[in-house]
Amino acid sequence: MYEFILLFVCPGMPPDASIYVFYVFLPSFLNNVKIYFNFVKKKMKHEIHIGSLQELDKAAAEFLKQIGTDALVALYGSMGAGKTTFTTAVCKQLGVVEDAVSSPTFAIVNEYRTASGAPMYHFDFYRIERPEEALDIGLYDYLDSGALCIMEWPENIEPLLPEETLRVHITVNPDLSRTLSWEDSIISPDRSAGRVPG
Repeated sequence: MYEFILLFVCPGMPPDASIYVFYVFLPSFLNNVKIYFNFVKKKMKHEIHIGSLQELDKAAAEFLKQIGTDALVALYGSMGAGKTTFTTAVCKQLGVVEDAVSSPTFAIVNEYRTASGAPMYHFDFYRIERPEEALDIGLYDYLDSGALCIMEWPENIEPLLPEETLRVHITVNPDLSRTLSWEDSIISPDRSAGRVPG
């Protein structure tokens, strides 16, 4: 069997990327040839255009498909951009009873149940004045639960957001359509990988 050991990470090389260097031990019958693999962490941009309310359900389904297993979603957008409306559409795709979805402006967090019975959490940090206030509701208990967490007004708790948070921006276009945009990271092999005899 192959054994991969992460030796070190070089952030910022190249710009907007990190180099992951792995040392690989091969089976003894291959004379323990040592191989170094470089993996580059690159940013990938995503966009989903929402032309009208009629396209909202389709956009929410595509969004869930594209984010995959990412569980922490921070929604950035101006007042009236449609953060709660989009969250409601996402909940609908997951089988949450639509009448149960509302902006948790005063409660800060609402818990919903998807069709599979799994929990998901909907936050609204609009009334948070200090990031520390979010800690009083046990913020990290929710974020570390593995459940889908969708956060409105995340800029009010920016210092507390984990690195893996998916930062999604909702932009209102001149024609009043909306554009969802975000970046995520992919790790791909670097061509500079080398081979060193053991």
